[in-house]
Amino acid sequence: MNILILGSGGREHALAWAVKQNPKTGRLIVAPGNAGIATLADCADIDILDGAAVVDFCAENTIDFVIIGPEAPLAAGVADATRAAGILTFGPSAAAARLEASKAFTKEVCDACAAPTAAYARFTEAAAARAYVQANGAPIVVKADGLAAGKGVIVAETLDQALAAIDDMFDGAYGAAGAEVVIEEFMSGEEASFFVLTDGTHALPIGTAQDHKRRDDGDTGPNTGGMGAYSPAPVLTPVLQEQAMAQIILPTIREMARRGTPYQGVLYAGLMIKDGQCRLVEYNARFGDPETQVLMMRLGAQALDLLLACATGQLDKAKVHWADDHALTVVMASRGYPGTYSRGSVIRGLAALPETSSQMVFHAGTTAVDGTLTASGGRVLNVTARGATLAEARSRAYALVDAIDWPEGFCRRDIGWRAL
Repeated sequence: MNILILGSGGREHALAWAVKQNPKTGRLIVAPGNAGIATLADCADIDILDGAAVVDFCAENTIDFVIIGPEAPLAAGVADATRAAGILTFGPSAAAARLEASKAFTKEVCDACAAPTAAYARFTEAAAARAYVQANGAPIVVKADGLAAGKGVIVAETLDQALAAIDDMFDGAYGAAGAEVVIEEFMSGEEASFFVLTDGTHALPIGTAQDHKRRDDGDTGPNTGGMGAYSPAPVLTPVLQEQAMAQIILPTIREMARRGTPYQGVLYAGLMIKDGQCRLVEYNARFGDPETQVLMMRLGAQALDLLLACATGQLDKAKVHWADDHALTVVMASRGYPGTYSRGSVIRGLAALPETSSQMVFHAGTTAVDGTLTASGGRVLNVTARGATLAEARSRAYALVDAIDWPEGFCRRDIGWRAL
């Protein structure tokens, strides 16, 4: 079958890598892709936020299956457009994707289905939000309601930080995403990611992971889109996974169906774990980045079968076959990230590295210029490895990192520290 994946980051490279291994895959196209993706798939320059353009491209290229990677096309209704055109699609409708696109909507759903989450209040003007924070004190969490490229959540440790975050959001620092603000109770504990496929009725857990959001070692420095991840996450024990399914995931799926907006796709739950209980931090309507890289390394070719079962409403017949192993990815980023960074620096040494089922470098922000690989983003490479133990996976990943010649890049040196 001919498959189109929408997106251009490390998540999409990992998805393409896994899909490519499945014998069901005929032609594989990624739009717009990146320099790493171009080594295993055709790349296409189309506007992935334009549903009509995506539908036209699918017709012209006889696409059988569309996999939507990032959140923006989901929120823009691209999945609605492709489904309306009769194209098999993996990814929720725009109405269902509000679970990520609107923090306030997610809180409404949690209230309706009694899913445990942080106490909250929502505001459309700064004065009331400031008064609420002053009454409740810090630490406290300030969130832009809409999509803000992963940057619209401020964990304020002081009252001044919370008030500054409120002012920034209402002053337009996050564009339309900050027109409404959700302020939440600060939840302490250990955070982990839980990934579940759902076809709107059935649900199938497909893995756990733990991300490292802070830029610097020891979980210090500014928040980022993620500096590394590993899978599985030991903190999400089988008992906690069952609890999350019973108290959070399944009630959410039932509530979305009750509202007439059944959810089909991956439901990525960020969970806070403390004292043997888990609460929902937030939902994402797509695979995480860089968590996808470690999940796909462990799933391999079966990933396509699972996505197809989800898209065709056959999840009740699907099973996940896990290898008893671990995967870890290290993000190499441009110096200055997540602040100002330069583009165009040359990356050397990748051609000599192995590309196997246990070692891969997934590209997140790269461009080929006259045959030379250059950095074109903040997070640039996802250096990923599997091992029989997490320590072995980490050792292999950092050995790959050390073989890459990129003076303008940097990475954390402690990915996996919580588990190890």
